Amino acid sequence: MRPSPPERVAEYRRRGWWQGETVDTLFRRGVAARGTSEALVDPPNREALVGTASRRMTYAQTNAAVDALAQVLAGLGVGRGDVVVIQLPNLVEGVLAFLACARMGAILSPVAMAYRGHELRQILPSVAPKVYLTVATFHGFDHAAMLAELRQEGVTTAHLVTLGDAAPPGAVALDPLMATASGEAFQTPVNLDACEALTVCWTSGTEAMPKGVPRHHDHWVVNGEALVEAAGLRPGDTILNPFPLINIAAIGGMVMTWLVCQGRLVQHHPFDLPIFLAQLQDEQVAYTVAPPAVLNMLLQNEVLLSAADLSKLRCLGSGSAPLAPWMVKGWQDRHGVTVMNVFGSNEGTSLFSTGEAIPDPEQRARYFPRFGARGINWPAQFPAKISTRLVDPDTEQEIVEPGAQGELRIAGAMTFDGYWKAPELSVAAFDAEGYFRTGDLFEIAPEAHERFYSFVGRCKEIIIRGGQNISPAELDVMIESHPKVREASCVAYPDERLGERVCAVVVPRAGEALTLEDICRHLSDQDIATFKLPEKLRLVEALPRNPLGKVLRRELGAVART
Repeated sequence: MRPSPPERVAEYRRRGWWQGETVDTLFRRGVAARGTSEALVDPPNREALVGTASRRMTYAQTNAAVDALAQVLAGLGVGRGDVVVIQLPNLVEGVLAFLACARMGAILSPVAMAYRGHELRQILPSVAPKVYLTVATFHGFDHAAMLAELRQEGVTTAHLVTLGDAAPPGAVALDPLMATASGEAFQTPVNLDACEALTVCWTSGTEAMPKGVPRHHDHWVVNGEALVEAAGLRPGDTILNPFPLINIAAIGGMVMTWLVCQGRLVQHHPFDLPIFLAQLQDEQVAYTVAPPAVLNMLLQNEVLLSAADLSKLRCLGSGSAPLAPWMVKGWQDRHGVTVMNVFGSNEGTSLFSTGEAIPDPEQRARYFPRFGARGINWPAQFPAKISTRLVDPDTEQEIVEPGAQGELRIAGAMTFDGYWKAPELSVAAFDAEGYFRTGDLFEIAPEAHERFYSFVGRCKEIIIRGGQNISPAELDVMIESHPKVREASCVAYPDERLGERVCAVVVPRAGEALTLEDICRHLSDQDIATFKLPEKLRLVEALPRNPLGKVLRRELGAVART
């Protein structure tokens, strides 16, 4: 599959935005340059997570493991253009699977550990994977049994492969297969093109169904190059990855930056502050990301912060919620660390408030550069590969003056081309000029010669909990199937640590009583991902609606915040 039309590939390669270089070529260059240097590191708590010892791998060892995994996948029927689904914690195997698919010309489709049968029944028939790689059990949940049930239902025919030396019934164990691989180099298809799909990641919008976002090698390489430049990374730098390897945040922001700067990638799972701080010190990390609430808390706890040697740390990425100006300024003034404000999405929305673009830390917390806006230039190279504009979503008129809210529209080298096997959604996702409709409202800030955008809110209804998109429409339908519920509408309420959490606003049937536990049990019985479960319930007599009967979800925000 080639996600980008040929004319876009030709134009972007002519401009030098895409180099036609595969991820495997990039990785092999790192192997040649830094073969004996450490490349890939497991989280130190791997044994507690999955029962096997943490691994530290050099570039040469990583390359050999990629060859072995590619041979294993090929032996299970995976070929060029075939899909491999992984559902894994943040272990080295997830990175190896990404690199093996890149070497084979296969497509990796990672899914969240929290996904259950409900989500997988929607996803797996669409991608028809040849292999499903996961852990047998994790945090008390039996992933192997879930896959066995889905196979019995006919949802998938994928080979089930589990980590470790032993496999449950119906699965094969990965480690013995890797150990018996030939040891020979896997032969990449000679005509593999960087515009062939490499990943299909999954996102939720206002639609109830998950949407697949296909991206090819050129997409990923330019994304890595942009982040290396934005974060000021240098050859050999260590990157600490606390993101699950399921979307652009981890693949583009962590794995690809590691490959571009030929550094060292250290994995972290799940987010655990003492382990995180210890890794920052012990691994001499130069760049990582953390939620705003964590950065706030650390800066307010100098005793905890001073106990760790963070002298190698130069840049912290943060986002998913507004940044506090005092926090960004405090990290810079007291610790010499640049906090980079990041705004992005799986579809390729990419705004980075870097120290170079916005030197003032308080401005960096509040604003994003107007990358690609006509007549505005930036010192770095990657902003020239992005084009943005604000558009009134009702009139489609472009907004060029401060003071008016508009939807951010974005195009350029990092933007995707359309959703996986969803032509109608793909057409609706772009405007008449080919810009992606982000669904996010911004204003042009009058400060600094109108060079900045300020974030206003979302015109779409998605809820973003800890970086995970949740479709409220999906939850509405599922909650309304409860026999005691007449109607329901889910909305976000703010949370300092996760950005947003889910509140279910419910109208019960006459004479019925409902609790949050009732709603969550009902959703869990439908096999839904745990991160989607509401954490607050508000009972009302009626939902607000417009004259056409559409629920006015925005008016429920005040109800959710009480």
